[in-house]
Amino acid sequence: MRHTNPLKIKYPIIIRLTTLIGIILVILNFLIFPRFINTLSFETVDQLIIENIDIPQTQQIDNTPPPARPSIPVPSDDEDIADDLTLDELDFDDFSNMDAPPPPPSGPKVVFIPYDDPPVAMTPIRPVYPEIAQEAGIEGVIVVQAFIDEKGRVKETQILKGVPNTGLDEAAMDAIRKTRFKPAKQRERAVGVWISIPVNFRLK
Repeated sequence: MRHTNPLKIKYPIIIRLTTLIGIILVILNFLIFPRFINTLSFETVDQLIIENIDIPQTQQIDNTPPPARPSIPVPSDDEDIADDLTLDELDFDDFSNMDAPPPPPSGPKVVFIPYDDPPVAMTPIRPVYPEIAQEAGIEGVIVVQAFIDEKGRVKETQILKGVPNTGLDEAAMDAIRKTRFKPAKQRERAVGVWISIPVNFRLK
């Protein structure tokens, strides 16, 4: 009688069971693993916050040395000082014998009087050219300050700018004194005023 190995009889059964167990494990793996993935939690990364830090401005320190103090001379005991130094006595009587300064030049006091219309010469001012100035070839502009009263008459004259010692100043003032003027007007009223009149001397 032929003896049969029991492993050979159970081998197909073992293969089937092993295959069935493998299939079951695979199915359980697909069913359980997605849930496991969903349960995983990822750590959140804290947001990086950059803070602006105000850096205080540095102050420059002035290292310039202070100016040196001026040296003060110290009197020395070794200096020779004359003990017999005396001052001459002043004689105040000498001052009384000195000549007094000359008085200021006298002349008309010019008072400014406001006016609306200035005086106007009714005839041209024709000065006589001095012979001494003609021979010397002297020319110039003489400025005469004259007071014209409310009737248009020249009452006072003085030289503001002249050429002295040539006769031009006197000739200019003489010509202005002989000229009749239309008086100045202040609010339609004739008034006496001071005006400056230039007189031109030119050789032909």
